[in-house]
Amino acid sequence: TREEKESGGQTMMIYGICLLFVFILLSAQYESVFLPFPVILSLPAGVFGSYLFLQMLGIENNIYAQVALVMLIGLLGKNAILIVEMASQFRRHEGMPVAEAALKGAVSRLRPILMTSFAFICGLIPLIFAHGAGALGNRSIGTAAAGGMLVGTLIGLFLIPGLYVIFEKIGGRFAKNKEEEDEDDE
Repeated sequence: TREEKESGGQTMMIYGICLLFVFILLSAQYESVFLPFPVILSLPAGVFGSYLFLQMLGIENNIYAQVALVMLIGLLGKNAILIVEMASQFRRHEGMPVAEAALKGAVSRLRPILMTSFAFICGLIPLIFAHGAGALGNRSIGTAAAGGMLVGTLIGLFLIPGLYVIFEKIGGRFAKNKEEEDEDDE
């Protein structure tokens, strides 16, 4: 308990490093500074879901719940990456408008996202209802991960395509302004 209290201030730093690492990797993957933002900005819905379920079941935010949150960042990020990647491919290869590409990307990835998310949540049900030795840790991990995955998935399916449209348009305007500046310099 003493070590947990002493390291309590490091939690935000760990989450910040995780998000920075995700941003750098996604910027390299998408070759854009703007397209990682739909992925990153979809993550707070899952974090909200984790804390909501922990509060509803009366479980405190302990080290087990924090480990579940780090895992949740990766899993919800994967869902967002699937949608953004498909939308980007529809935009690049088929020349679709931004909104149509976002919608088609979300629809085409709907089944795989729902299947993996609900299979993960179903796998956590025994942890949520654990009894015996170590039950509190199991309940903390299970509740935080399942709650965050449920809320993050359901909200993310609507949030991610909208965020993709916003940031793709911002990126397009930025690229257009950059091209105009380059033409003026010549």
